Amino acid sequence: MTDRSTTPAKAPRLASLDAYRGFVMLLMMAEVLELRAVAKALPQSRFWGFLAWHQSHVPWEGCSLHDLIQPSFSFLVGVALPFSLAARLARGQSTGQLTLHCLWRAFLLVILGIFLRSVGKPMTNFTFEDTLTQIGLGYPLLFLLALRPRRDAWIALATILGAVWLAWVTWGGADPWAKNANLGHAFDVWFLNLFPRPEPFLENAGGYLTLNFIPTLATSILGLVAGRWLQERAPPGRFVIAGIVCLAAGWALAATGVCPIVKRIWTPAWVLFSGGWCFLLLAAFHQVIDVAGRRRWAWPLEVIGMNSIAAYLIEHLWKQFIGKALVTHLGVDAFTVFGPEFAPLLRGAATLAILWAILWWMQRRGILLRI
Repeated sequence: MTDRSTTPAKAPRLASLDAYRGFVMLLMMAEVLELRAVAKALPQSRFWGFLAWHQSHVPWEGCSLHDLIQPSFSFLVGVALPFSLAARLARGQSTGQLTLHCLWRAFLLVILGIFLRSVGKPMTNFTFEDTLTQIGLGYPLLFLLALRPRRDAWIALATILGAVWLAWVTWGGADPWAKNANLGHAFDVWFLNLFPRPEPFLENAGGYLTLNFIPTLATSILGLVAGRWLQERAPPGRFVIAGIVCLAAGWALAATGVCPIVKRIWTPAWVLFSGGWCFLLLAAFHQVIDVAGRRRWAWPLEVIGMNSIAAYLIEHLWKQFIGKALVTHLGVDAFTVFGPEFAPLLRGAATLAILWAILWWMQRRGILLRI
């Protein structure tokens, strides 16, 4: 007979994490709404212009709501890790088994990112700026930090931020943070040309860098800190304070000219500034859902968040197919009932609804993709 007193209880799943993750994935999936196309068709409308701006990445310095998708996803990887480790240890898994799973997960994330960036290309597109790839590259070190004393996470965070800043500034140039004229770009010109390519790599059109995975790891470390606080049932106020401190620190680095807030090259100031928003968003979801117990409203987000890898894949692989199929079978006129300027929005809304319904169907049948 099993001794119930020694059987580890299964930790309850935090609905706030699924809701926050679902919110982030919904922002990404909602690109199909094509708000920029609507704003372009209605140039006098500040409302649609505002929405379109927040559905776009800023050109370089600054931050929009859309820019918070990737840091939130990376942050939540860190938040979930302590819970995942606790659950696996409770099932009796050894450190060796945990390490092998970590390495396998990191490998799959890297490969999935490369696969998605290769869709529609004439050959494998060896590029490493995809969100999944960036997380995978830093995941082994994040895992090791999760097994270490808590002070090591803070030491690693400070070391990464300081080392990245020093390396970029020491590399030189009139502006060490300039697009495609920085240390990370120089590294990519060497590194990415080691792989077979249809033509030599010269620059990334968006300025994104392989080495972004290092400061991205710092974002995940902030999430690791937050995850441990959640395990301790820390009050939401602690997350709010952390968020305000990080926001202020990132803003101060930019305001004093030490380092700009640039998501595309994941500057140290961006780590802190975006990390501040991640803490505040986590605090809001945790307070409303876990503490106050108001969960019903978040169910549509939980459907997405519980299957975030599936959501990421179907958004990248199926959205165009579904959008074209809707036009094929319903006709163009079906989406112009409110005028041609709103056709992209209606078509996108229908596509988004189908993507969500697929995830709901998968959840109902217990089909949850895990890595």
